[in-house]
Amino acid sequence: MSAKRVLGVDDEPRYLKLMKVNLESAGYQFTGVTSAQEALTVLLEHPADILLLDVSMPGRTGFELLEEIREFSDVPAIFVTALGEEADRVRGLKLGADDYLTKPFSAPELLARVEAVLRRYHRGGSETRAQVTVGDLRIDLAQHRVFRGGEEIRLSRTEFRLLACLVRHLGKVVPQDLLVREVWGQFYDESFEGLRVYIYRLRHKIEVDPDRPELLVTFPGVGYVLHAEPVAAPSI
Repeated sequence: MSAKRVLGVDDEPRYLKLMKVNLESAGYQFTGVTSAQEALTVLLEHPADILLLDVSMPGRTGFELLEEIREFSDVPAIFVTALGEEADRVRGLKLGADDYLTKPFSAPELLARVEAVLRRYHRGGSETRAQVTVGDLRIDLAQHRVFRGGEEIRLSRTEFRLLACLVRHLGKVVPQDLLVREVWGQFYDESFEGLRVYIYRLRHKIEVDPDRPELLVTFPGVGYVLHAEPVAAPSI
């Protein structure tokens, strides 16, 4: 099996060196660049298996870079940055990042997060039922695609992972902590703001009336349930 390719983007060479030493010692192939433009050039010529992105860089920020990358690639991405406020973490996840690691970080945590993101990314094709019908939706678990009628509903990778987790427990209330653990991994708890963000985004794509959801329903203080058929939802 060939080594997984990691692209690190950071304007501080010391962090690129730290990533390179630790990732290569763990068997990864690492390329480091110091600007968004370099990252785009490398990524278009040599696709990576995962990205490690700083946020505060001269010129385009890491947020802007990921937004541009998401126009042509769904490659897994982790923000590795000194910006640790909740608003920054939520923004990064809303843009399509898979995780958010705050500087300074330890080598074991960096490796653990990279491994966890790659594991979740490659786990999606193992579903036993290839297609599931939920209301008027057809969910293709093998191909990671969702359709309503003949129209495809475009979901991000994280949105689809969340939907797939709910499908695995179809008709049952899934606790918030289980959803967070299944979709984002062991480093987050049920207070993680990203879950509410992604529930909101998912509803706006799969519900006929997102303000009165009939498929993806909240059980306040407990979790969420995905119904196979529309139901009269409690007020949220």
